[in-house]
Amino acid sequence: MSWLVLILSGVMEAVWATALGRSEGFTRPVPSITFVAALVVSMAGLAWAMRELPVGTSYAVWVGIGASLTVAWAMITGTEPVSLAKVLLLVGLIGCVVGLKYVH
Repeated sequence: MSWLVLILSGVMEAVWATALGRSEGFTRPVPSITFVAALVVSMAGLAWAMRELPVGTSYAVWVGIGASLTVAWAMITGTEPVSLAKVLLLVGLIGCVVGLKYVH
């Protein structure tokens, strides 16, 4: 259950990171509120998962998922250019996150 919560928390990290970028310095209410809500859920889930999982592994997985999804979403929506190098690096990052699960 801790791994599921950690994965969902990583997804919420991508949500708050994307919302933060769209908040335009907290001047837009909907992205700003989305940022705060997703941040609270993401941090709470990370903290909950860390009760059973090692801190280093939890944090690396959380950041890896959040960063990968944030960049992937930006490329999908066209707000960030797509390149072969970026895609290969994201695949490598995701591979490392999966690897951490299996060596835990």
